[in-house]
Amino acid sequence: MAYIVADPCVKCKYTDCVTVCPVDCFYEGANSLVINPDECIDCGACEPECPTTAIFEEGDLPEKWNAYIELNAVLSGAKTKDDADSAGWPQKLTEHSLAVWPNITEQKEPLEGADEAATQEDKLGDFDPSPGEQ
Repeated sequence: MAYIVADPCVKCKYTDCVTVCPVDCFYEGANSLVINPDECIDCGACEPECPTTAIFEEGDLPEKWNAYIELNAVLSGAKTKDDADSAGWPQKLTEHSLAVWPNITEQKEPLEGADEAATQEDKLGDFDPSPGEQ
């Protein structure tokens, strides 16, 4: 079972996790990260590095964040949007064409306001499906 990046990463995008990943399975969006479930080797190295507790083993992901399972798969290129179960996605994500995000392997600065955003909940509506800068 792969690891999933969930709601706490949105609007923060701390990248401490990418520096410890032995298989470079993280992908960068405008305001979040995702993990490619086909590339993840389930080593768990990334989970304790996340300052917002945004990374979960799929089986331990809180049910309220199940939409992130498919978002991680689609935005990392493991699935196409047509093959994904988009139940629970905000309308803007179901209507938006979703491009595969670029792979990220080096640590970057978190987003401005990340510390404040880390305390917010229910950020799926703020999830930006745009690819991150390379």
